[in-house]
Amino acid sequence: MLFSKKIFGGLIGLGFLLGVTSNVATAQMSHKMSPHASAEVTTQFRRIEQPLGLKVGVTLGGLILIGSELWWFLFSKKQAKQAESHQGVQEITINVDGGYEPDRVIVKVGQLVRLNFLRRDPSSCLEKVLFPDFHIAADLALDEVTTVEFNPEKPGKYIFTCGMNMFRGAVEVQN
Repeated sequence: MLFSKKIFGGLIGLGFLLGVTSNVATAQMSHKMSPHASAEVTTQFRRIEQPLGLKVGVTLGGLILIGSELWWFLFSKKQAKQAESHQGVQEITINVDGGYEPDRVIVKVGQLVRLNFLRRDPSSCLEKVLFPDFHIAADLALDEVTTVEFNPEKPGKYIFTCGMNMFRGAVEVQN
């Protein structure tokens, strides 16, 4: 979460820097094109030279954006967490704060699963968690633990979502 805030802050700073340098270049161009200067009117395109720093900044900004998109979609997959087994019950706590952490849980088939959802995010989207495959819909109280229990009988990947289907997680049931 902290790393994504740093990236977002860096991108805002870069945008601000490019905006300021762009305004300086525009001010210099409009100064050179004053109405007192005699300008020849042509019908051809005129080449506008940009400062080298602006070209480098735009190129670096584009490369940073491309790199961050690649990282986000290809390499930012979080590791799945194995549920701990106590007296035949597989149990894990899932923090609900801007999403689900962990968002992938590994459990064994045929044993009772107890997921403890601790909701810290006050947004209305995360007020509810839905398990469509198990026909479970649970309301998550703010700053309280809400327990969801089910018994997976077949191996597979079972998705759970928020009430608006914007945030997702998965329970991977293995033999």
